[in-house]
Formats: sequence, C-alpha cells, structure tokens
Amino acid sequence: MFKNNKTQSSEEQLADIAKEFVKQNKSRRRWRIFFFIIFIGYAGFMSYISLDESGLIDNSIKKNSPFAAEVLLTGTIQTAGEINSDDALDLLTEAFRDNNSKGVILRLNSPGGSPVQSNQIYNGILRLKGKYNKKLYVVIDDICTSGCYYIAAAADNIYADKSSIIGSIGVLMSGFGLVGAIEKLGIERRLYVSGKNKALMDAFSKENNLAVSHIQKNILDKSHKNFINAVKKTRGDRLSTNEDIFTGLIWLGDDAKKLGLIDDISDASTVASSVIGVDERVIYEKEKSLLEQLTESTAKGVAFILSNQIFSNSVVGNLR
Repeated sequence: MFKNNKTQSSEEQLADIAKEFVKQNKSRRRWRIFFFIIFIGYAGFMSYISLDESGLIDNSIKKNSPFAAEVLLTGTIQTAGEINSDDALDLLTEAFRDNNSKGVILRLNSPGGSPVQSNQIYNGILRLKGKYNKKLYVVIDDICTSGCYYIAAAADNIYADKSSIIGSIGVLMSGFGLVGAIEKLGIERRLYVSGKNKALMDAFSKENNLAVSHIQKNILDKSHKNFINAVKKTRGDRLSTNEDIFTGLIWLGDDAKKLGLIDDISDASTVASSVIGVDERVIYEKEKSLLEQLTESTAKGVAFILSNQIFSNSVVGNLR
C-alpha cells in the first residue's frame, strides 16, 4: 500500500512525459519564431539601407514636386556594354516622360565606343526633345571623348569641369600584324576563304594595300564624316573654325569651351538650379538587382569598418 503511494502509476508517468514533450516543443517553436523575426528584420533593414543608398526612396519623394531629371551613363559604349542604346534610351525616356521633370541632365563619363550605339542614342535624344518639348543638358565628368562626345553633341548645352577631357572627334580601327612572328616560330599559316578580300583583317596574313585603301575610304572616312555632320548639325555656329577640332585631338574644359565643344564650365547641381531653375534632382540610372544592392551595401559596411580599424591602429601606433 505504501509503495503504491510513492510510485506513480503508468498513466501519470505518460502524462508527465507528454507535458514535458509539449513544453520542449513550445520552447523550440519560440526559438524558431525568434530567429525568423530576427532574419526578417535584418533583411528588411538591409533592404531599406540599399534602397536609401540607391536613392529610390528619396527620388520618390522628390518626384512630387518640380525637379531636374539626371540620367547617369558611365563606361564604354557597346551593344552589350555599360552604355548601350536600349538601356540609355529607356532611362532617358523615363526622365523626359515624368510630368514634374522640368529639364533633363545627362551625366556622361566615357572614353567612347561603338559608333552605331552612339548614333542611335544621339538620334534618340533628338526625338525625345521634340516629342516632350524639354531641353537636355549634358554635364561631363572625367572624360567624354569619341562616341561619348557624339552623344553629347545632341544636347542643347554642354557643360564640363576645367579638368574634364573632351573631344577626339575621329574614328579608328586597330589590329596587329603577326606575320613576322609566326615566320620566326616556323609556323605556316593556312587560310581558306571564298571571296578574295574575305580575310582582309587577318592578323597572320600580309597587309593588302587594296584592302587598306578600301577600309580607309569606305569605312573610316565615311564614319568620320557622319560624326562630323552630327556635331555640326547640333553645335552649329558655336563651333570654332579651328581645323584641329575634327582631327581626333582632345582638350581640357577651358580649351574645349574656346573651341565651342562645350558651352561653359559647370556641374550638375549648378545646371539644375541656375539653368533649369529647380533645386531638386532625381537620379535615373540602370537598376541593380536586390542581391547586387545588398552585396554592395554589405561590402561598403565592411570596408568602412576596416578603414576605421586601420586608421585607429595607425594613429595608436604613431602616438606610441
């Protein structure tokens, strides 16, 4: 009888086990919910930081009142490059189309590239200016040469820094001649073509004077002429009569202004406030994926921490 009072029945033991199991499950569930909330909070915070750094939140607020639409194009001009006609004209169309944009600033920073892509962007800008009856102003950052200047020439006015590199109105085609090299190595070149001039750019064949003449006359000179005509069409009487303008030379901002290649020395902020007449600028640039934004934000954060740590260590070391 005494033993039975001290010993739990099997039913009571099962009940206690069940209670403990439920208790442990609830505890695990709480921890899962806690970590899930932490993860969602972190992802939300990083997304907000990325959006804030990208300017999307700020831009959305600014679009509610008059602003200057600022399109950023940086890099080489190629069909699948950093600057291409499809992406560039999409951004420019969006900038022109917004009802509150009082003018468009095109920020350019490029050494040039494809004459085809440059011409397409040039013509696209002229169409957009006519369709939306808005002016476009180019502001040059570090460099705007060759195909980049082709694009810039479509602007109503061009501005640059005193140290900006501008010009190079010309066309080039380059390659290598490796005939002597393969002869020294004892390599025999075997080339089979249909059409006697099909291999005119082959680096391992001797240069063909007829082919060189054809490329110069029908490719380079005609492309150069198209470039010159485009610049003269939009820059007009602002251009100097200096013959060096179209020889492929480059100049810094002040000299470019004297030659009529640009209109003045200025920056985007000044152009927005003094020329367009608004203080707010909304940035239009190629969108980055969320992953790219998160990666970039994280990388910036790590770099900032490391730089601070290095600086602190170096200061401590100097003080010692």
